[in-house]
Amino acid sequence: MKTNGKNKYLAFTGGVGGAKLCVGLSKILSAYEIAFVVNTGDDFIHLDFPICPDLDSLMYALSAENNEELGWGRKGETWNFLRSFAELGGENWFQLGDRDLAVHVMRKQLLREGLTLAEVTSKLYQRFGISHAVIPMTNEPVATKIQSQGELKSFQKYFVKERCEPKIEKIVYHGSEHAKPVPAVLEKLRDPNLSGVVICPSNPFLSIDPILSLETIKSVLLSLDVPVIAVSPIIHGNAVKGPTDKIMTELGFNQSALGVAEHYGTLITHFVLDNADVNLRPEIEKLGLSVLVCNTLMKTLDDKIELADNVIKFIKNTSI
Repeated sequence: MKTNGKNKYLAFTGGVGGAKLCVGLSKILSAYEIAFVVNTGDDFIHLDFPICPDLDSLMYALSAENNEELGWGRKGETWNFLRSFAELGGENWFQLGDRDLAVHVMRKQLLREGLTLAEVTSKLYQRFGISHAVIPMTNEPVATKIQSQGELKSFQKYFVKERCEPKIEKIVYHGSEHAKPVPAVLEKLRDPNLSGVVICPSNPFLSIDPILSLETIKSVLLSLDVPVIAVSPIIHGNAVKGPTDKIMTELGFNQSALGVAEHYGTLITHFVLDNADVNLRPEIEKLGLSVLVCNTLMKTLDDKIELADNVIKFIKNTSI
């Protein structure tokens, strides 16, 4: 039951596509009104540094520090460390820029001081001038692993080193069966003023499913009496960015926005698809979902704000 406080929202996100919508949401909703839960299944140790790709992508996006030319990393990046390291025979398959490296060094230092990942994340985001709450899904290690050709590979080996080329047979979220959500995630989900949950247009398998692999989060989400709205990362059968469409085909899913809706199933109550996929609306509505059709391709800041505004209005104008 809601109190007399303002409406609150929670967004689940990971990757560049999710970060784009989060930027739009942060522009129209205050730090009181929305918080973000971020995938940590991509996290790994590289050169003895804790790397958190999705947390950092969102941090750079919300602070306008993201490198739009590359589509990842920090703007104004230089590569002196990586170049010198490679000259000494070091591995350079994972691109660590000098400015990006400073974040990883600071994260390692704060973790060594005994802070949790959530506490470290809060400190780093504050230092980037971000007031919205951003919460890693867990403080404990959960690793997305890709089974291909009978071998269980780390996500980064598959995604970066092998450029998503091997065929996926199975995806495993190693450690999720024991990991507990960061308490703040459950607090946000159980907030009496929660008015809706937004699943951003992130890769469902690599960015959202790791969050949902934490059983407590999934069970609380299923018990909510507020709209849970997913925005499709697929437009006209193709992923806007990344290997979502390839993964869907290899795992036997319909390579379309309909396939995304079917994948989330009863977890969601509302679905947003692009104008290019309006023909799929009847099939998605047959799944029992309320459907919004609008532009979901976010090329500019105005696009991000417009989509965010449409999503929040969709929640406000419908009920479950």
